[in-house]
Amino acid sequence: MALGGSLRRNALPAAAHDLAAALQWTRAQAMAHRHSEALELDLAHPGYQAPGLPHASLPTGTALQVTTALHEQVTASETGIRFFPNGTSTGGQVVLARGHQRWAVEIAWLTGQVRVHALPAH
Repeated sequence: MALGGSLRRNALPAAAHDLAAALQWTRAQAMAHRHSEALELDLAHPGYQAPGLPHASLPTGTALQVTTALHEQVTASETGIRFFPNGTSTGGQVVLARGHQRWAVEIAWLTGQVRVHALPAH
């Protein structure tokens, strides 16, 4: 039982780091192909899709809160983070929440740099 609890506790930080890797992949694709690319986020069925990669679902019970450019919002539950050929992005923040855990994935608009960190528990 302790192992199961440990796996559940580690699921959210692992998901945040996986999302960060997908964002970095999207940035690299934009730079390599010399056109903008977007990582699409699904808030209704928490998950995301990076260009050329399969859809990734987040752990059961994970909620997403996304702050990004308004023009990237497709519907009330679908939005994205866009990267440009020069490495910049629309920027934003994606917060993954599950139970008392909260992790933030931040994307700097000027550099496209992606950073992951834990947020204080509620």
